[in-house]
Amino acid sequence: MRARDLRKTALGTHVSLFLMPAQVQNRDALTVSELTRRIRQTLESGIGRVWVEGEISNLRQQNSGHQYFSLKDVDAQIRCVLFRGQNRDQVALRDGLQVQVQGDLSVFEAQGQYQIVVRIVQPKGIGELQARFEALKQRLEAEGLFRSERKRKIPRFPRTIALVTSPTGAAVRDMLNVLARRAPWVHLIVAPVRVQGDGAHEEIAAMIRRLSERAIPGLPVIDTLIVARGGGSIEDLWNFNEESVARAVAECSIPVISGVGHEIDFTICDFAADLRAPTPSAAAEVAVPDQVDLTNYLGRARDRMEICIRSRMEQSRRLLELVSRSAAFREPGRILTERQQRLDDAAQRMEATLETRLHRLRDRVDHATRLLEMSRPDRLLAQRAESLRLLGDRLEQVVRRRLEEQRQRLVPLGNLVRTLGPESVLNRGYSLTVDAGGNVISSVSELSRGARLVTRLRDGEVESEVKEVRPGTGS
Repeated sequence: MRARDLRKTALGTHVSLFLMPAQVQNRDALTVSELTRRIRQTLESGIGRVWVEGEISNLRQQNSGHQYFSLKDVDAQIRCVLFRGQNRDQVALRDGLQVQVQGDLSVFEAQGQYQIVVRIVQPKGIGELQARFEALKQRLEAEGLFRSERKRKIPRFPRTIALVTSPTGAAVRDMLNVLARRAPWVHLIVAPVRVQGDGAHEEIAAMIRRLSERAIPGLPVIDTLIVARGGGSIEDLWNFNEESVARAVAECSIPVISGVGHEIDFTICDFAADLRAPTPSAAAEVAVPDQVDLTNYLGRARDRMEICIRSRMEQSRRLLELVSRSAAFREPGRILTERQQRLDDAAQRMEATLETRLHRLRDRVDHATRLLEMSRPDRLLAQRAESLRLLGDRLEQVVRRRLEEQRQRLVPLGNLVRTLGPESVLNRGYSLTVDAGGNVISSVSELSRGARLVTRLRDGEVESEVKEVRPGTGS
């Protein structure tokens, strides 16, 4: 059988080989192990790593952590193995799940079966669903539907909790068990909806909006709403990724806890809710306090209260003993009499102090009155006017005296001026000659022919013109 035919047959259920009788074949016959090894090498080198899609069946989980299953379609099937080291963060496998696997085509030599050694497992169509998930998440996030400011605080001690979930699934039983164990006093309302299948998201959104009205006849006021379902594939959980559910959760008037799927599952409902829990059971746990913890807390509070009360009572008892031994308690009449005497003494001292203060105030008022009387404007003006008159008289006397003194000093000076002045010289027969500009002529050198002169005499002036200049011989 040629390698090409072998490769084509490898896509079937098993490998069929047609061998010629030994006496006809080459004497160097292959062992089964050698032939199987060649087939494995041919498959691994000729086909190698592939992507295959189909339905899981005959799933078997080993204690070692390895998983064995068949991948089938309507016409054929192939064995697959997913080793423990490769199944981290993979899809939870189950019979009937439609998946796409990537792996290496090989042969399990011990049984002579060809198989796929799986590397990656993902639900069929996950690429398209993941793209829709991310697109819706980004659009609602841009609208502000997931903002932390919109998140409301979950009531710490709710009285009524509504569970929006399937009434027949394991999730509702888990939540009822947790709530009954942790908070048996809470009134539980199971709001039944389909959580899987076409149109389930419409039921979920409608139920959330109905419960959001709060005033429902026959039902108590709901404090907390839990939207939950168990784990599953992305297709199973897809109804909680629908926009109608996200908007109903975001617009709900009741605080909402989302507990959809397992720890690794995230839905649009989780982002829109006020609080996300990794599982339905975890949602029930965060919705109510634990009665054991509450009982322990109340017990500790009671112990602290008893200690505080005993301490306060002991303090009050000691204070009462002190008061009972005090004089105020034993002789209240005497103490009242002493207090009355102290009050009378204080009243007397106060009267004396007031009287002294009144005398001082009267003296200050009298002094101020006298100062005011002395400071009357009309009297001050009269005093200032009299002072000005006296100053005027003194000034006049001083001026007259100074003028007389100056006059007496000027008499001898006047006589001296008259004696030494030109008038006196003129009276003695002398004359004074000046030129046309009024300058005194004291030397012939100052004259020139034709100069006009004025000569002053004792009783008049004479004008003349220089005809000739004859310098004298004297000095």
